[in-house]
Amino acid sequence: MKRLLAFLALCTAASACVQAADPITLGLSYPRTGSYKEEGLAQMRGALLAIDEINAQGGVLGRSLRLSSLDDASKPDKAVRNVDKLAKEGAAMLFGGASSAVAIAAGKRAAQQGLLYFGTLTYSNDTTGKDGHRYMFRECNNAWMSAKVLGQYLNKQLPDKRYFYVTADYTWGHTTESSLRQTTSTQDPAQHPGLKVPFPGAGLADYQNALTQAAASNAEVLALVLFGEDLVRAMRIAKDMGLTSRMQIVAPNLTQSIVEQAGPGLMEGVVGTEPWTWRVPELENSAPGKAFVKAYSERYAMYPSSSAASAYSIVQQWADAAKRAGSLDSEALIKALEGHSYTLLKDRQQWRSFDHQNIQTVYAVKVKPRAEVLKDPLKQDYFEIVERLDGGTGLPDLATWQTERRNAGQPLALQ
Repeated sequence: MKRLLAFLALCTAASACVQAADPITLGLSYPRTGSYKEEGLAQMRGALLAIDEINAQGGVLGRSLRLSSLDDASKPDKAVRNVDKLAKEGAAMLFGGASSAVAIAAGKRAAQQGLLYFGTLTYSNDTTGKDGHRYMFRECNNAWMSAKVLGQYLNKQLPDKRYFYVTADYTWGHTTESSLRQTTSTQDPAQHPGLKVPFPGAGLADYQNALTQAAASNAEVLALVLFGEDLVRAMRIAKDMGLTSRMQIVAPNLTQSIVEQAGPGLMEGVVGTEPWTWRVPELENSAPGKAFVKAYSERYAMYPSSSAASAYSIVQQWADAAKRAGSLDSEALIKALEGHSYTLLKDRQQWRSFDHQNIQTVYAVKVKPRAEVLKDPLKQDYFEIVERLDGGTGLPDLATWQTERRNAGQPLALQ
């Protein structure tokens, strides 16, 4: 009997050791297909690099990390199904997406599953505004932060100009256009008209119609509130119509992948914003940022984009919070993240407590001439940083945030 009890105790101990050694699953729901697929691929690359680095340092709480990923195609209903599948698989946390509609829908379902959701590319003010909740953390900047730094630049360089807006018809497009109109004093639709195009699924005829009306206007600035392949398609039509030579093109959220898809010749002179570029670590004298650029470039033979940097930062920040909390429990991690200040790939950042928005520096960028881009060894030195907005400067305060929540019938604190 004693031998049997000893054997059972040994089996129990062995089973506990095996369970403790089981890898921790991180769930990535990202666009592998659709208009934003290049942004999704960059997220995958950044996440894998972070996981490999963390595992090489001993993992998290004595366990290695593994990535499980599913394609959301930038469709909210598909992203929600991905959340359920990843939760069933045992994912400890979820992240990803390149659409604010996706992030909002997936984040709400993650909350129902008791899992944290970190938005990678989700610029709509609504993500951490009226649709924000305790389980949502946004790593990137919001639309207001982009509009604030763009407004600073445009008001100095192109004061009192007439604008025409072509906007993707969903939450990111709506809040981005609204924010940019405020910071550039172009709220009057009679003087600064605009059109919405469907999202997802806008066709060439939609862009042709919108840009034909832009061409017939007396606008001097063409604000293309579009993203990913949608922006690329619109830029090609604008080029064919001669708009890129007679108007200043503004694309509020630019990425390295967008310029790569379109080509630097087509995108030359376009002004937008980025929360990070591979040149930023030099600007901010960030040793970890420089190391990230080096490791990513050596591994993938390309520079990391802001999409890759966001996914990398999310994995690193989640792992750091788990180590500080000594737990994978979502409630413990929320406490560890709220108000936490850190430096990673640039200067100091912070997870703001009341809305879970990441407070950080944002940059206005301008696409360099093609000849300058081609001088770089990897032919990816796309952006000139033309304006800088310090972290927190572009964010509405608590009172403003609560007013927005009250008007939307939402609780005045995250639930």
